[in-house]
Amino acid sequence: MELTILGAASHYPKPGAPCSGALLEHDGTAVLVDAGPGTLAELQRYRSPADLDAIWISHVHADHTADLLPLYYALRFGDLPERPPVPVLGPPDLRKRLVAFLGGGAEDGIDAAFAFTSLADRDARRIGAIDLTWRAVDHDVPAWALRAEAGAASIVVTGDAAPCTALQELAAGCDLLLAEAGAEREDAHPAHLTPEQAGALADTADASRLVLTHLALTLDPADAARRAATRYDGPVEVAVSGARVSVGLPTVEA
Repeated sequence: MELTILGAASHYPKPGAPCSGALLEHDGTAVLVDAGPGTLAELQRYRSPADLDAIWISHVHADHTADLLPLYYALRFGDLPERPPVPVLGPPDLRKRLVAFLGGGAEDGIDAAFAFTSLADRDARRIGAIDLTWRAVDHDVPAWALRAEAGAASIVVTGDAAPCTALQELAAGCDLLLAEAGAEREDAHPAHLTPEQAGALADTADASRLVLTHLALTLDPADAARRAATRYDGPVEVAVSGARVSVGLPTVEA
């Protein structure tokens, strides 16, 4: 299974650095995980939006959802091949929020682009060759974290979350933990993880590898990795747009 970082910036995109988003791929299946500003353009380096098997959205904050708006226009009015609505697994009020922003005829048209399913705690769904499970996590709006599995390979994406038991349970034994570090200090942004808390999560979960993303704007990436490493003995990296990580062994056919 392969994870491509489309964006990792906090709050707003910068040149060459979109906000949160990643592409999960395995055996021809493609799932977009979050759609922050700038991620739609980056996605098209690897996949056409028309080729997505599903979209999974962790929570409604704009730095994780804003590019659903241009994606709607691409699917409805762009020069893409016609296809059935893309399954969107997201917060219960996601459709309502998108329709309110788009206005006009979006109340009818949005269902031609997207097929919405509301997330619920401890739910699961198989998308092509990838099994998805998710847990509700602590944040300042309803939010979920994701575990993706294909064969023996597993990737966990925290989305935005404070430390909580659900994160520890979801991340247990994962090959790759993509964890946010949106807080420089525990008292600064209690709805986010600090680098140390991300490292502690990786350690408690016995994750094989930790990749930090969504860093607080005041954090230096090298310093964030160093701080996480004080709580976790495994490899620690910082996500950058365009980074691609493979986990698990490829299937060998006789």
